Parts: sequence; structure tokens; C-alpha cells
Amino acid sequence: MNDFIFAIITILLIVIIIYLFTRKSGGDVKILQDELREIRNEIKESREKNIESLQTQLKESGKIVKDVTSELEKIHSDHKHVIDVKEQLNKLTDVLANPKQRGILGEYFLETLLKNIFQSHQYQCPYQFKDGELVDAVIFVKDKIIPVDAKFSLENYNKILEEKNLAQKEKLEKIFKQDLKNRIEETAKYIRPDEKTMDFAFMFIPSEGIYYDLLINQVGGIKSNTYDLIEYAFKEKHVIIVSPTSFYAYLQTVLQGLRALQIEESAKQIIKKVEDLQKHLLNYNSFLQKLGSNLGTTVNTYNQTYKEFTKIDKDIAELTEGKKTIKPLQLDKPTHPE
Repeated sequence: MNDFIFAIITILLIVIIIYLFTRKSGGDVKILQDELREIRNEIKESREKNIESLQTQLKESGKIVKDVTSELEKIHSDHKHVIDVKEQLNKLTDVLANPKQRGILGEYFLETLLKNIFQSHQYQCPYQFKDGELVDAVIFVKDKIIPVDAKFSLENYNKILEEKNLAQKEKLEKIFKQDLKNRIEETAKYIRPDEKTMDFAFMFIPSEGIYYDLLINQVGGIKSNTYDLIEYAFKEKHVIIVSPTSFYAYLQTVLQGLRALQIEESAKQIIKKVEDLQKHLLNYNSFLQKLGSNLGTTVNTYNQTYKEFTKIDKDIAELTEGKKTIKPLQLDKPTHPE
């Protein structure tokens, strides 16, 4: 565009020059040449400025294009990341929609929680009873075990959340409560004192939302008497319903109990060692008494023998009318300590 303007200006200048030339005489030629030179310089200066301005604009345009390209690449990358997250969320939704996979996810949460608190020999996932039935996990407490089963009753809970009709919500809420009651009874069957279980079991709900709704008697936004399920589980079935947070608190209590048992076991071992030491001391004392008794017999025999020996010395002295040459050396018997 600048070249076009420059061409127009040049043409106008030529026209002006021709016009002036036709009007001026020879004496004005020098003045005309000076004016032409001045006009040429102005045109040159204007062109240089236009070129410089154009270069600056091109440079700025290049920078803008580069920035826009960078932003587009970033947007593309972010869009790709959003798509990846969306795909992962879709996969998670698929997992949660499938009861079997949902159960596996709950078992994974449970095992991860136990792994972060206990040592490997203090728990087992899963655990098989004598009849071949499996519980998701057990915690070993001395010679007893605490059964733990993960339950994820999410399907009907989600239906309650999605339902808009209040009457239908209440029907779904009854179904949900029955689901939980069934899960409680399933967990209770793992309480088997004849197989060294404690007289209670944990029912692990991996969802804090469901557990919180149970505590506040509210499921899916409607008031519901769900706390009675917690009482039913504990009082009648000896099942303690826990969420990840509350279960952690319970496990800390169990862990403290295990540490107390370890201290008690160490104390018992110390007492046993002291008792063993006492037995060794009594045996040593018995041997010393026997040794003292034997030494007493030996000393007594020695004294009697020496006494008889002095009698021989006496007989020799009588025969030779000399003096006794042997003086008896009597040893004291060892005495038993009181």
C-alpha cells in the first residue's frame, strides 16, 4: 500500500514539475532544480520512514503471530488434558456403575488404609474361613481376629439423588435402607467366635457422603430415619459401620491396643526370665549344700584318720620311752548358712 501511495506522489510531482517548467523561464531553472532536489530529499526521507514503520509493524505482527500460535498450542494442550481427564472420569463412572468393579474399588480403598497403618503381619486381605467363605480383610489382635468387609451400596443412593419426585424418592429411600440392612447382615455372618473372631466386625463404607447421610438421618436430600440402622447394626448384629475417616480413628485405637499387648507380652517374657533365673539360683544353692555336706564328711573322715594316726605315734613313744612327735591337725567342718 505504501508503494502505491509513493507512486501517486511521484506522478503528482512529475506533473507539477512539467507545469512549473512550462511556466518558468531559463533563469528559474536553478530554483526549479533546488526545489526538485528538496522534493526528492523529502520523498526519500518519507520513503525511509515508511519502510522503517513497515518493518516495525511487520516485527510487531510477527511477535503477535508467535504469541497467538503459542496460546493456540497451549489451548490445544489444555484441551487435550481436559479430554484425558474426561476420559478418566468416564472410566471412573463406568467403574462405579458396575457393582462388581465398585466392590473391587471398595476393597482397594480398604487394603490401602490398612497398609498405611499396620505392618504386613498384623492384617490379611482377603481372609478365608474354614468353610471357604472370604471376608475382605481381617486384623490380627493377639490370638483373635477382627473381620472387616467393604460394602458400597451406591446404585440406589445415586437414584435417590437423581430423582426429582418426592414420593418416588421416599420409595427409593426404603429400598436403599433395605440394601444397607442386607449388607449389615452379610457382614455379621463373619463374626465366628469358634474360629477365633472377635464378637464384632467392621462394615467399611468407602463413601464419606453415604456415611454422613446415615449419621444425620438424611439420604439424598430427604429426612430419613437412617440412624436406627447404625444402632441396629451395633446392638443387634455387633457390626460397626465406618467410613474411611471414622475407620482410621477406630484403627488407631486397635493399634494402641496392639502396642499395649506387645508391652504386656514383653513384661511376661521378663517375668519368665526372672523366674528361670530364680530356678537356676535354687539349683545352684542345692549343689552347694550337697558339696558342703560332702566336704563335712570328708573333713570328719580326715580328723578320725589323723586321730588314729596319733595313736600309733603314742604307742611308738611308749615303746621307745620317747616323746610324741606328731601333733594332730584338726579341721573344722563347713557350716550351713542359716
